[in-house]
Amino acid sequence: QVQLVESGGGLVQPGGSLRLSCVASGFIFRRYPMSWYRQAPGKEREEVATITNTGGSTNYPDSMKGRFTISRDNSKSTLYLQMNNLKPEDTAVYYCNAKIGVSGVWGQGTQVTVSS
Repeated sequence: QVQLVESGGGLVQPGGSLRLSCVASGFIFRRYPMSWYRQAPGKEREEVATITNTGGSTNYPDSMKGRFTISRDNSKSTLYLQMNNLKPEDTAVYYCNAKIGVSGVWGQGTQVTVSS
């Protein structure tokens, strides 16, 4: 069974940092590009970052460049998102996505709340 399980979310003050993790199982992790997305209340889901299957290349939408870093450890079948200098507008549910098939495979999400 293909599964993605995110963790690492929580409540953080503005300017703080968090590292999200996504553990994959049920498929050969190293074969697939992976992405992080987020969805804030009342807004559409948006891409945060994408990484190639080897980890050799990453891509960030212009709005996400500078504070977020995506990485992966294929030996652990784990995807990461390092988030620095967090802002209240980063509050959202963060999802990892495996680029498998047409729509990909999604995790259940982890809540990140940035508030003082």
